[in-house]
Amino acid sequence: MGATRFDVLVIGSGPAGSIAALVLARSGARVALVDKAMFPRDKACGDLVGPRGLQVLAELGLPLPSGADVGDMWVVGPTGRKVRLPSAEGLTYPGHGTSVARTVFDAALHQAAIEAGATPIVGRADEPLEEAGEIDGFQLSTGEELRADFVIGADGATSRVASAAGLVDTDKVLWGFAVRTYLPRPVDLPSIVLWEPTPWHAFPGYGWVFPGAEDGANIGLGLGTLSDRKAGAGALRALPNFLEYLQVRGLLTDSQASTPARRFGGWLKMGMVGTNPARGRVLLVGDAAGLVNPLQGEGIAQAMGSGRSAAEAVLGEPGHAAERYRAALAAAHLPYHRITAAAQAALVGRPRAVAVVARLLTTVAGGDAPAGGWAIFWNELLDGAPLSRRRSIATAITRLSGSMTSRTATSRWFADTLPPQTSGSLGPSPRP
Repeated sequence: MGATRFDVLVIGSGPAGSIAALVLARSGARVALVDKAMFPRDKACGDLVGPRGLQVLAELGLPLPSGADVGDMWVVGPTGRKVRLPSAEGLTYPGHGTSVARTVFDAALHQAAIEAGATPIVGRADEPLEEAGEIDGFQLSTGEELRADFVIGADGATSRVASAAGLVDTDKVLWGFAVRTYLPRPVDLPSIVLWEPTPWHAFPGYGWVFPGAEDGANIGLGLGTLSDRKAGAGALRALPNFLEYLQVRGLLTDSQASTPARRFGGWLKMGMVGTNPARGRVLLVGDAAGLVNPLQGEGIAQAMGSGRSAAEAVLGEPGHAAERYRAALAAAHLPYHRITAAAQAALVGRPRAVAVVARLLTTVAGGDAPAGGWAIFWNELLDGAPLSRRRSIATAITRLSGSMTSRTATSRWFADTLPPQTSGSLGPSPRP
């Protein structure tokens, strides 16, 4: 039996893949939306759709998810000192995020793409199919062969599409591993916890306590490993001790701090480093492209935005889709990822340095303007923030940190992979 041909083959139906498929299908493209799992299915995640993600939904006319709105947030330092990061409405995004379980959110986006006309297919991308030296599709684990003019890889941090297309340098990737669980504990304000398992020896990441399903709590740990993927198991081993620490800090009670039986873990690729987001007829979106915030692990909003941008690049000018998509990512995420990826690369593996930075931040960031500026920068919300003292502080942080990281190996990688002539000459694709 011969291969089935589509205009676009989207591998992976998380937020990035479903949004890409939806935008393409709405414009009349024949789209195959492939995922290895049946929906609904779960994912290791903090379950928080950030402000930019909600804005993507609004602009595409999709219903906002039903969940708990998340505005202000606590950051709990190693000494127990707390800083309240204020939320604020931007010019191009709302003043809050929404917490919604991935079982619900991903299934809703998957269904929206199908209703727009995408063809759902269950299977794992196995062997790439080539035509004239380029990837022309994939044979699935089911044996079915799918070919297309474009392939969009939305299959997560360990993307088969990315590796098959030769778009990943695994030695340069900023890997991370996250583990999360649900506990029956209502959450009024979410918390990011900068944890020291022993004094002045910081955990190489952070913990979180977010609103979860059924009025409970989503609690987890995110661990930076740089290129050492073997270190990911450290997050799983550390979770019981972290739950005990939350009890000490009053974020959990005795009965809530017991280690839950059900835990989910997953790999992250952060800061784009080590992954070329597009070449030829292959485009990578979401986690496959490394579009995870290196400072606080957010990835859903970036995934949705990249999925839309990839679809628009394919629709806008197919002959230059890769260039247009790379330009769109550069416009949306530089210099932020260049700065924060360099910071992560410098700090992970240096627990004393991380401890100093965490203590410093939670000491000097008190007050509305400093905390607000930190929140804007940390959450990648500077573009679109209204004029204010908070924005001025976020701008100053960006300029100072940009200067401090301009000569790092990470900055050189960005210069080589997304050079000015690529990221600025074509400009992002127009909105349909």
